[in-house]
Amino acid sequence: MKYCYGVDIGGTTVKLGLFTDEGKLIEKWEIVTNTENKGEAILPDVCGTIKENINKNKLDKSMIIGLGVGIPGPVDKFGRVKSTANLGWDFKDIKLELEEGLDLPVKVGNDANIAALGEMWVGGGAGYENLIVITLGTGVGGGIIINGRPLVGEHGAGGEIGHMRVNMQEETVCGCGRKGCLEQYASATGIARLARKRLEKDGAPSLLREREVSAKSVFDCLKEGDAIATEIVEEFSGILGDAIASLCVVVDPAVVVIGGGVSKAGEILIQYVKKHFEAVAFFANTELKFALAELGNDAGIYGGAKLILGE
Repeated sequence: MKYCYGVDIGGTTVKLGLFTDEGKLIEKWEIVTNTENKGEAILPDVCGTIKENINKNKLDKSMIIGLGVGIPGPVDKFGRVKSTANLGWDFKDIKLELEEGLDLPVKVGNDANIAALGEMWVGGGAGYENLIVITLGTGVGGGIIINGRPLVGEHGAGGEIGHMRVNMQEETVCGCGRKGCLEQYASATGIARLARKRLEKDGAPSLLREREVSAKSVFDCLKEGDAIATEIVEEFSGILGDAIASLCVVVDPAVVVIGGGVSKAGEILIQYVKKHFEAVAFFANTELKFALAELGNDAGIYGGAKLILGE
């Protein structure tokens, strides 16, 4: 039996998992992401906790295939990043540092792409090799898998779906510095923003006026038949559905998997997005399937394991 590690480095915690070479998760754990001093301790901490796990499980290094690592930011084909806002890093050769620290093979990728790989392997996209995973959380993340492999691109920015420009008239600046990004409308914060704008438009009655405005409250009110919440979800779904249709004429996936906090709304989310997608989709893409993500916070460690295990 051989083993591997999946590692998902986030701004708050590092999630890790020990897997068999057949993809069975043996155990998972987390450590705090120490971002002090430009995150200089993050990779040494990862090396330290993996060494502890190797010793605890009495594994010989000859039994370990290596580790796959997801990073929040563009990662080039050599396993390097130019900068990562959430971790404090400037240029960092992640692959080199981890391989030197652990004396094990390492593969590194963007966290959203890695999560997409996990969903393709054993999650909402299982059984397909061409898929798009869209995570609707505080922002909008994306991972594109083509023929079973993540689309990385020349600069590691492949799959940055949240920063597709979908509104040329937008005047508010996105976190990336541009205006009119998908993230400004389809993220949890974007949906809440659409809701506040709609509520300010007139005095029409709505259950939302009695609650804290959030993506969750919008979908809760939708399920209760609220007319204003329905308008907001129609607007959000129209923007996202149109963006997915644009992606499909380039990528032609078999399935779009939707995850992130907003996906907790469940099948009603899929129904609305699919309806708007089908209204504008190119004829060759109309058989696209939609699915909810299944791995939740474990997608990154599963994807990391799949990355190092390969095809």
